[in-house]
Amino acid sequence: MKLRPWLSATCSSRTSTVSVPQPQPTYQQRHVVSDASSSSDNPSSSSGSDTCSTSLHSNLSLQTLPSVPSLQKLISQLDTPTLSVSHLCFTTLTPSLSSLQITCLAVHHNRLYAASGHEINVYELSDFSHLDSFNAHDSSSGSVKSVSFSDSKVFTAHQDSKIKVWEIIPGKRHKLLTMLPTVNDRLLRFALPKNYVTIRRHVKRLWIQHADAVTGIAVNDGLVYSVSWDKSLKIWRDSSLRCVESVKAHEDAVSAVAVAKDGTIYTGSADRRIRVWAKQQDGNRHVLVATLEKHKSAVNALALNDNGSVLFSGACDRSILVWEREDSANHMAVTGALRGHGKAILCLFNVGDLLLSGSADRTVRMWRRGEDGTYCCLGVLEGHVKPVKAVVAVTGEGGGYGDGVVKVVSGSLDGVVKVWHVSVSEAMKERKML
Repeated sequence: MKLRPWLSATCSSRTSTVSVPQPQPTYQQRHVVSDASSSSDNPSSSSGSDTCSTSLHSNLSLQTLPSVPSLQKLISQLDTPTLSVSHLCFTTLTPSLSSLQITCLAVHHNRLYAASGHEINVYELSDFSHLDSFNAHDSSSGSVKSVSFSDSKVFTAHQDSKIKVWEIIPGKRHKLLTMLPTVNDRLLRFALPKNYVTIRRHVKRLWIQHADAVTGIAVNDGLVYSVSWDKSLKIWRDSSLRCVESVKAHEDAVSAVAVAKDGTIYTGSADRRIRVWAKQQDGNRHVLVATLEKHKSAVNALALNDNGSVLFSGACDRSILVWEREDSANHMAVTGALRGHGKAILCLFNVGDLLLSGSADRTVRMWRRGEDGTYCCLGVLEGHVKPVKAVVAVTGEGGGYGDGVVKVVSGSLDGVVKVWHVSVSEAMKERKML
């Protein structure tokens, strides 16, 4: 396994490599110093070429959004001048259907869910032992696009336009409860012509049905939110599993959805826009609050920080845009961009002050937010041989800043799931407690 921790365009560093005998994974540690110089252990690479390859001015993503300022900051400009970050590829998980792509990762109750094509594998996070596999026999449903959770229920979004609802039963097994829309929901609506919408010429469907692949699903405060390539956003009641609302959200396929704790909905689309939805004060219907337009290509991924005040968006233009809530409005305004990836951003995940981004360039980048709102790239995780489609991080007991380690899990179109241990420096932890 090749691992290259590196502080990219704005994070100059000094690197030392520790060789670990096989079969243990390669371990590298990086000490970041206030000095803006960079040294390399590879004698064949010159400092001039390193500077050129990591310069913001030579990065292609800068050319796509020249009007958006960079939020990246030099280490010498940080409040904490010395950081130490080390990365370890702890283990590699290969699902039983290893020939299929990893399309989705999710974490729930100390369990990791990894979608490999149409099959979903469940692992124990403490030791990554395999607990269960489900939906393995329904290849007709297509690949699993998204997984979300509500109490003892698991919601999975599928290529065939269906949403499946699973129950977690004793023994940590999973049993199919139903599919959305449910049979009862269909029966209640099928007789009335007003319940049908035209999806293409001479073809109609009930408005409660998705007409194309369901690409994202989220759960918040008793409601389930789903988006689809059919350009719609649908909202379902968790308790009854009935569809209560459907909105034509975009002019092109919707690829991502994120929901804040206050119920504000963010949808990202191939039409290059992010739209913000919220309930009317005097009603239960969601209305369009704002349209965020800065990306120059399809929006692939969205993520919110813990309190919903910061939105991250990743697109095919190779940039991650950072949006922050304006005091005078209920929507976001762009504050800057994070650059460094060489190809499209495919997935984002935020936990605490750490943002993870996976890309078609086959890498995962780790970004840390400073108290002043700027960001630094802590490192680049390499090892996948195809685009990184999903990434999650596990924090808290056994995996968070409490013991100096964050577990990062990445899934790729190469069919492999990799588990990384990211060790955060003492200086970083002290900074968090100030």
